[in-house]
Amino acid sequence: MYPEEMCTPMRADLTDAGYEEMRSAEEVEAVLGNGKGTVLVMINSVCGCAAGNARPAAKLAAQHNKLPNKLTTVFAGQDKEAVSKVREYALPYPPSSPSIVLFKDGEVAHFIERHHIEGRPAQMIADNLIAAFNEFC
Repeated sequence: MYPEEMCTPMRADLTDAGYEEMRSAEEVEAVLGNGKGTVLVMINSVCGCAAGNARPAAKLAAQHNKLPNKLTTVFAGQDKEAVSKVREYALPYPPSSPSIVLFKDGEVAHFIERHHIEGRPAQMIADNLIAAFNEFC
């Protein structure tokens, strides 16, 4: 598990942009368990592609005029139960962090895996998310 003091600024990077943290399985269940509406989950990470690509993309996408009902985040390597619960909902996709999942009515509508994040500019990833928002939200 990563030290909390190391993760705090990485958490704030998203919460300051309007993302709600889910730190327990119960919090994930409360958000995803009702199966209604759209929810974006950013599976945050300490890796370089989270800092350079995924988090900036998630923040850019959050500025779009059409958004999911909820913008949320869990932190891999920190909030293990919360991340595990999100990954249960995201099956059959394999565990991947960072990654970004858009749920619609309790089902995965769009999934951006780590290999779609690595080496891609934040704006390209944000454009991908915005297209998914336009389609599913």
